[in-house]
Amino acid sequence: MKTTGIIRPVDKMGRVVIPKEIRNHLNVKNDIDSFEIFVEEDRIILKKYQPTCFFCESLAECVQFGDYLVCESCIEKLKALKEEQKINRGESI
Repeated sequence: MKTTGIIRPVDKMGRVVIPKEIRNHLNVKNDIDSFEIFVEEDRIILKKYQPTCFFCESLAECVQFGDYLVCESCIEKLKALKEEQKINRGESI
């Protein structure tokens, strides 16, 4: 983990300002981008959020399916699985 030497206080609402230099380095756009928050032992880890496929975690372009994002590759695999199940049940295609 690389130290920056930057220290920021937590305000009364529990907020911490991420310094502009770090936001610029991560190409974070205000009011557009989000962060994922992880806890690891005594650490809080912020990671710039990038939507990924629910099944394979690919960063490829995904479509919304209910509450989930699914990439084209996984959609094709699901179609093939459906066809395979039809064949195994003896249904006509």
